Amino acid sequence: MGNQPLKLKAVVYALSPFQQKVMTGLWKDLPEKIHHNTRYLRIGSALFSSPLPSSKNSHGQRETNKSKLGYKHSKGHHYSNLSSILLKR
Repeated sequence: MGNQPLKLKAVVYALSPFQQKVMTGLWKDLPEKIHHNTRYLRIGSALFSSPLPSSKNSHGQRETNKSKLGYKHSKGHHYSNLSSILLKR
C-alpha cells in the first residue's frame, strides 16, 4: 500500500478586541493571586500531612495499661463486686 498525501488546512484562532479587554482582568494582580493560592495550599497540605503523635501514644499506653490490668486481675487482686470493697473499708 502506498502513502497518499493529505491536504491539511491551518486554522488560526484569535480574540476580537472586545474579548481582549475582558482578558486583561485575568492577568491583573497575577503575582498576588499566585502567592495567595500557594499560601493556602501550603497551609492545607501542612495540616493534613502532619502526623498525630498523641493518638499513637495514647493507643500504645492504653494497650500497656490493659496488659498490666490483665496481669493484676489474673493474680486474683481484684474484687468481685462493690459490696466487698465497701465492707473492707
